[in-house]
Amino acid sequence: MPSKNILKEYIQGGYYHVYNRGVEKKKIFKSKQDYIVFLRFLKEYLLPPKHSDLLELQKICPRRNPINCYEDIKLLAYCLMPNHFHLFLKQKSEKGLETFMRALSTNYVMYFNQKYNRVGPLFQSRYKAVYIDNEAYYLHISRYIHNNPRELLARDGPLYKYSFSSYQDYLGKRKCDWLNTKQIIASFKNKRIGINSYQGFVEEFNEEKDLDDIVDLILE
Repeated sequence: MPSKNILKEYIQGGYYHVYNRGVEKKKIFKSKQDYIVFLRFLKEYLLPPKHSDLLELQKICPRRNPINCYEDIKLLAYCLMPNHFHLFLKQKSEKGLETFMRALSTNYVMYFNQKYNRVGPLFQSRYKAVYIDNEAYYLHISRYIHNNPRELLARDGPLYKYSFSSYQDYLGKRKCDWLNTKQIIASFKNKRIGINSYQGFVEEFNEEKDLDDIVDLILE
């Protein structure tokens, strides 16, 4: 029986919550550098080709297969956690998501295995992808993704303190040229939503109440 949320076909123009976890729930990010390398891959893939020549990444991971997905993928939100990651993507071309995720997973595993002198799979299986087909899911997935570090930060402060998610970009505390925040933020200018700001929407998250609405779309 195929695993839940492993899709084989993707819709051009479709939105997807993509995620994966370390094998046996082990860490996939062991140091600050690991997070930074993963984000550098995102930058390399998602900036226009003329802006994505990253010499430092070449030094860290010289055997990688460099690609560019600027015309294929739009990244709306992300969060990197010690043993898993979440990406909220729009697939702009027919095979964009598959190409993007294959390169990201393969190149990061090569980097990780080389750094830590290990062999074998890093992730528990192929990445999962959930098609987002209505506005409620579209907004709640971004909120769920940005709330992932809540337990890690319980003793250290608010959600915006977490550096390895896109939440700082949504609050205007940082700007990544390879991340699209405008599309979701624009939804909060519509009075029908009834939330004064995106920050309020995210931080009013109630796990028991709000997860019921998207339980089929989240990490198993």
